[in-house]
Amino acid sequence: MELAGNAARDNKKTRIIPRHLQLAIRNDEELNKLLGAVTVAQGGVLPNIQSALLPKKSGAIVGKKTQSQEY
Repeated sequence: MELAGNAARDNKKTRIIPRHLQLAIRNDEELNKLLGAVTVAQGGVLPNIQSALLPKKSGAIVGKKTQSQEY
């Protein structure tokens, strides 16, 4: 309950909803092992972005300004 309360506070909420329980369970190693096969109704899914979908980091261009269109 403490972890769910922390998740609620992180989302600026005063009440614990099933989403906060889901976040608390899945982010805690021991709780996730204990409740790994449990489905929390209205819990949603954990946010996860595959690394292949993230923009590639490139070196910054120093001193050179580029324009999107030429006039």
